[in-house]
Formats: sequence, structure tokens, C-alpha cells
Amino acid sequence: MFKTTTYINRRKILKEKLDSGIILLLGNDESPMNYKDNPYHFRQDSSFSYYFGLNKPGLTGIIDVDSGDEYIFGNDFTIDDIVWMGVMPTIKEISQQVGIAKTGTLAELDQFMHTNHHKGRQIHFLPTYRAEHDVKFFNF
Repeated sequence: MFKTTTYINRRKILKEKLDSGIILLLGNDESPMNYKDNPYHFRQDSSFSYYFGLNKPGLTGIIDVDSGDEYIFGNDFTIDDIVWMGVMPTIKEISQQVGIAKTGTLAELDQFMHTNHHKGRQIHFLPTYRAEHDVKFFNF
């Protein structure tokens, strides 16, 4: 991971290139080999990694060009996860490492996207290359 200011500056440059709207950057999820808890080695989406620097599955980054707000959405580990892995940092804790103060759950991401879509705000996103990303877009 680079310094916090590196990610802050990258997002600032991206915001300056657009007039308005919301930038949606989907991180990757784990990809199971033969059942959910047996995934291939995780590889984060390169664009998400470039702007947010977090190498954890199940995250989504939002940059609101109009307000300047930046968000990371993802779910914290459950008690079942903690039993297997021990205490892990929260989404809020890891987001602060890359200069993001606003966080939320994936359910809150759905609500955020529905609200802004119904307001008619433009949503900027990259072409998808994974089937689960298409499913996420369908749910927004």
C-alpha cells in the first residue's frame, strides 16, 4: 500500500476530470473453486486498487463528484469469520488508511445507489468483466 496522500491525490485528479455525477468503482469478490469457502487466491480489481488501495474482497468505492464525498461500502466480518480468523479490522478502520472517512454496509450501498438513480444523477462506471458485477448493477 502507498501513503494515504497518494490515494487522496489520485481520487482528487479523477474528480477534477468530471463535471458532475457519481463514480462507482466495484472491488472484486472472492471467486469460489468448488464451494463458497474454498476460493481461488484473491485478486483485487486494478482500478479499485489504484484509487482505494484496499486488498479486501467485497468492497465498493464511491466518489461523489458534486459534493466531493468519498465512500467505501462493505460488510464487516461476522462472528463466524472471527472464529476462524481472529479479530479483524473494520471497514471504517481500513478505509481510514486510504483517507476515506465515510463508510457503509452493502445494504446501505444499495439504498445509496437507488436514491441517486431516482434523483437522475449520472453514474460513471467502468465496463464490467465479471458476471457478479453485472448482477450488482442489475440490483441497483
